Amino acid sequence: MLCPECGTTYGSHAVYCLRCGANLQSGPPRPGRVEYAGFWRRLAAHILDALILNAVNFVLTGVFGGSLTHPGTGELFGGLLVGWLYYALMESSPRQATLGKMALGIIVTDLNGERVSFGRASGRFWAKLASVLTLLIGYIMAGFTQKKQALHDMIAGCVVVVKDH
Repeated sequence: MLCPECGTTYGSHAVYCLRCGANLQSGPPRPGRVEYAGFWRRLAAHILDALILNAVNFVLTGVFGGSLTHPGTGELFGGLLVGWLYYALMESSPRQATLGKMALGIIVTDLNGERVSFGRASGRFWAKLASVLTLLIGYIMAGFTQKKQALHDMIAGCVVVVKDH
């Protein structure tokens, strides 16, 4: 399928053009153009998600105690496991967003505007290590790139957009 406005080629399930924002599906037009979620909105969603994950980890640590994991290493691994499942399951779900992203009205899509698979959402989560290892420059990139992508979004082939209401 070709974008009717700029001629960019997309697969048959694409919803909107990531280059110009035009609606690619027949039926009622999308209100306005695609709006990429900016750095500050994404940061606010991340803070909400961090608070949620800290609360979950606190409860799990209280329930299971330190006896099930080796102090330090096991707790870190358990936190990564919970974080990975939280982000990958939520972002690949029909809602396409974590609780923090839902609260801020943003979703994760692939480059065709479609829902991401669990595998792609997992890759996006683990690619955040690259965003961290670059002294957080990978995250800051979202404030300066054309599609407001962080490094981990680029690696996973994703964008974060404002959800239509």
